[in-house]
Amino acid sequence: MTEAERERIEREVEEGSCEFIHVHEEIVGKVEKAMPNEQQLIDLSEFFKVFGDSTRIKILYVLSQSEMCVCDIAKLLQMGQSAISHQLRLLKQMRLVSFRREGKAVFYRLADSHIQTILAQGMEHISE
Repeated sequence: MTEAERERIEREVEEGSCEFIHVHEEIVGKVEKAMPNEQQLIDLSEFFKVFGDSTRIKILYVLSQSEMCVCDIAKLLQMGQSAISHQLRLLKQMRLVSFRREGKAVFYRLADSHIQTILAQGMEHISE
């Protein structure tokens, strides 16, 4: 394929006018069956958006090391308690963190081992 042909195809793909030369029906069918439904993909997108904020990542990383209260997280991250509480509320809504009460104190932790795994794999990926 010449450079001009490659550029034409890329331009057609970008413009959405690319004509299919050959569709691999078996592959397309297999992938189509494996595709999650639209709502699941939206939920997954929302899940990953949570990881797009460095403060939330810091909080998740802190909680991957130890269960902590808001005061301890705020001290460790050198942030205000209200900012930490706001982010924890979002993390709770997305079911990434859970909490337990001990008297008046509330201790936060990662909701499950999946979150620990996601953080570890992310760190591994950026360290390669």
